[in-house]
Amino acid sequence: MPAPIEALMTGSSVATTPMTAADRVTMLLEQAEKMRTTGDYRAGTDLARQAAALAESIGDVTTRADALRSLANQLMRLGEQEAAVTACRDAILALEGTGDERAICQVLTAEAIPLTDLGMFDEALEALQRGRDIAHRLGDEGLLYWVHNRTGVVHGSMGDYDLSTEYLMRALTMVEGMDDEARFCVLNNVGDNAVHQVRLKRSAGDADGAERTLRDALGHVAEALALARAAENPFRQAISLDNYGMLHALAGAHETAMALIDEAQRISQRHGYKSMESATLQHQARVRFMRGEHASAIRGLLDALDRAVAAGEKTMVTEVHRELSDAYEQVGSYREALQHYRSFHQLDREQHNDVAAARARMAVHSFELDNARVEAQLHRLRSVELERQATEDALTGLPNRRLIEQSLPRLALDNTRLCVALADVDLFKGVNDRFGHLVGDEVLRRIAALLRSHVRDGDLVARFGGEEFLIALTGIEPSEARARCEVLRLQVADYPWDEVAPGLKVTMSLGLASVKPGGTVAEALSSADEHLYAAKHRGRNQVVA
Repeated sequence: MPAPIEALMTGSSVATTPMTAADRVTMLLEQAEKMRTTGDYRAGTDLARQAAALAESIGDVTTRADALRSLANQLMRLGEQEAAVTACRDAILALEGTGDERAICQVLTAEAIPLTDLGMFDEALEALQRGRDIAHRLGDEGLLYWVHNRTGVVHGSMGDYDLSTEYLMRALTMVEGMDDEARFCVLNNVGDNAVHQVRLKRSAGDADGAERTLRDALGHVAEALALARAAENPFRQAISLDNYGMLHALAGAHETAMALIDEAQRISQRHGYKSMESATLQHQARVRFMRGEHASAIRGLLDALDRAVAAGEKTMVTEVHRELSDAYEQVGSYREALQHYRSFHQLDREQHNDVAAARARMAVHSFELDNARVEAQLHRLRSVELERQATEDALTGLPNRRLIEQSLPRLALDNTRLCVALADVDLFKGVNDRFGHLVGDEVLRRIAALLRSHVRDGDLVARFGGEEFLIALTGIEPSEARARCEVLRLQVADYPWDEVAPGLKVTMSLGLASVKPGGTVAEALSSADEHLYAAKHRGRNQVVA
């Protein structure tokens, strides 16, 4: 277990500056990433889990998603592929609420790797297609690099090495200017793919093409290994040493190949990279076959088989059984060859079932995530509706008194000139008494629509209460504001109210004031109210400023 977060701090910091929860999350995540870049994935996994849990507890969605992505990247190195996919999908769900498409794309490209290792190639390519759409939409070449790189890996795992190379070489042309981790990744992937391509080209009789591919790959992996050593990342060193060794073996430099793969094995043993260690045993055996040392090669494959079985690495176990079947056949041990051939086919069938089972488990998790998405959307809709109800007048659809109190001070701050008018429907009680309250309500709705349709986007029209409305006019002098109020008054007075009720006539009085330099909105409203009283006193249906 990693040390508690406080142990990562200096004593004086703990004593004098207590950490906030947000600070703790940041430090946990930084330490998790440090463990990842140095290849200590178990410690990094624990720290990333702590960071994700703490970020969730304080409602920090973005940092929680970052922590989940870090967790996924480390779980996949430990062979915990389903847990890695789950972490990625949880991160995507969290990020969908923030609209951070760039971060979503980064998680999708990470998710493709454990999906590939699980044999869920269609799902991996679907994730990458979604990532590609985002990268193109954002015009982000860095994101597109990772999409191409990971797409190449998926096609290579499916056995389509030509298409894999096409994507990887496209990624290689885009890596300039990116960090060393990105460059290492594509260089090493090109080298790994070349191990398969060289053999296939030689089998097809394309000796020249095989040699060109081998020569280029040796250069790429040499650079990848140098980057891994400079970063002091043991996992990258182990995987690039192993690829470098296999390429040297294909070049006929068997002693060099064994030395490189032996170094990769020692690093894997020292750091507990079980899958990588099994792979080095398998590759040592292949080199021995190339040297004609069949008996020792078979012993090496049997060791690799035992190690893979103990580690529960079914894909590796299946592959080694196939190689043992071929090896025993070459030395004439047909009974053993048949035994391993049968084991290979049995495990191959089981792997198909395992993929189906993994899909089923992933489907359950996806169902849970879909439910969470629906709940989150309903919560957002409820929040929006509650906010609307709290700030909107139910009868007219205009902002209400609460929103006036929120908006007017902001308008005053944002505008050097602000005029406010209070408008009151003349003799409105008489409308209700003579025509009924339903007609009165319709009068208020139509006046609200008239006012709203005759002000600018930056202005404010709101229901102040009863039959009274507020109009805030921004960025204009009082004289222009008065002219606009006259337009509003005439719109009401000239409206065909007979359409609402025969014999109905409606007018409106307005009091106008401006927010004086150094003055307040409250003072302007008080003046507007006085002017409205004066308009009523002078006979109504007029503007007083």
